[in-house]
Amino acid sequence: MFLSVFDVFKIGIGPSSSHTMGPMSAANRFLALILSAEWPRPAGAHVAALKVSLHGSLAFTGIGHGTGRAVILGLMGEEPASVDPDRMDAIIDEVERTGRVTPPGHPPYEFQPKTDLIFDKKQPLPGHANGMSFSAFDRDGRLLLKRIYYSIGGGFVVTDTELEAMRMPKKSSSDSRVPYPFSTAKQMLDMSRGSGLTIAQMKRANEETRMSAAELDAGLDRIWEAMRSCIDRGLKVDGIMPGGLKVKRRAKAIHDKLNEEWRSNRLNPLLANDWLSVYAMAVNEENAGGGRVVTAPTNGAAGVIPAAIRYYLHFHEDATDEDIRNFLLTAAAVGGIIKHNASISGAEVGCQGEVGSAAAMAAAGLAAVMGGSPEQIENAAEIALEHHLGMTCDPIAGLVQVPCIERNALGAVKAVTAASLAIKGDGTHFVPLDACIETMRQTGNDMSEKYKETSTGGLAVNVVEC
Repeated sequence: MFLSVFDVFKIGIGPSSSHTMGPMSAANRFLALILSAEWPRPAGAHVAALKVSLHGSLAFTGIGHGTGRAVILGLMGEEPASVDPDRMDAIIDEVERTGRVTPPGHPPYEFQPKTDLIFDKKQPLPGHANGMSFSAFDRDGRLLLKRIYYSIGGGFVVTDTELEAMRMPKKSSSDSRVPYPFSTAKQMLDMSRGSGLTIAQMKRANEETRMSAAELDAGLDRIWEAMRSCIDRGLKVDGIMPGGLKVKRRAKAIHDKLNEEWRSNRLNPLLANDWLSVYAMAVNEENAGGGRVVTAPTNGAAGVIPAAIRYYLHFHEDATDEDIRNFLLTAAAVGGIIKHNASISGAEVGCQGEVGSAAAMAAAGLAAVMGGSPEQIENAAEIALEHHLGMTCDPIAGLVQVPCIERNALGAVKAVTAASLAIKGDGTHFVPLDACIETMRQTGNDMSEKYKETSTGGLAVNVVEC
């Protein structure tokens, strides 16, 4: 099993990797399919109009997550990693005004967002809670092409047939394309003992089968720079976040107070937690505002890992660039195992799969750079994930604001605590990480759909009723 660090950490835009980045990427895929020879195009037929329907969680919380906007942007040829957040409103306005999309390399296609973009809350698609149907028609309204896509978390998008193939019984670690093809935490630890390498070193060796060491380092540095820039932007901006809840940005005000305390040398027993929290909140306030973020492993959980790295840099004067790379490599190794054996999608398993996974990844990365053994790193990840088990995903009004922003702050605090506990032990512990991941999967399967990013239960209902 190999999942690249650059699949786990993807630069994109907020507010949601599954509800914003995923649908935009699905639209990109459908546009590419239209131009390809991979479908039986009738002789002389030309695509003239497009329609899109959103299902399941995408329908229930798509407006709050900006899903419709993401689809429109994607149909205009914009991609999550490169779209300019400052131009998005103008692009949307153009489509709504003209009733057509004009992606580069394509003829104009008729697309009226009010009628051709459907939020279908009645008919879920069978494969996943985040389902989308894209259709293309000729000038006479004849259906030429239809594809179903699923946004499975973290910005990953698959077709219905690809999803079916993914769910076939998994083979044991027989992937000969990489030297260390671990798909479970146990395999990861066994391979580490057998090779004498750290988790980061094994992950690096796997990545270098696809790119040079210099390319890998440059890519990791770009990921951290995007994370760091997101924190910095979030610490400088205040005001009200979009969406109608009128939630105030708080990171800047908290950061200003912390800087004042720092300069005055006043004793604050909660100082480390306060810095962790403000870093995480800064990222997720940027995400809620539709800014540039990095999936870590999702947008809804994007603040935990950057906060833990920034905390490490803040309180460890000997931290180096190589430490940050090792942090990200270790975190990605753990994230890949979680995604392979369970899920990182809030719509599939609740927020335990988002913030819980992020906390496990952050705890592993932090334990690694603090000198932890592979066994201590696995222990740190397990502690962090275990204490997110059962966490629901119930965003108020479908917005990635309440409880999501504060939840990232607490996830970062748990991650650092888990790493600290693990480092103080010898790596032996009662619950293996693999068992914890399987428990998360089972818990997510048993969880009511009301609590899996539909905003039909939990805080999303009770706060409104109050």
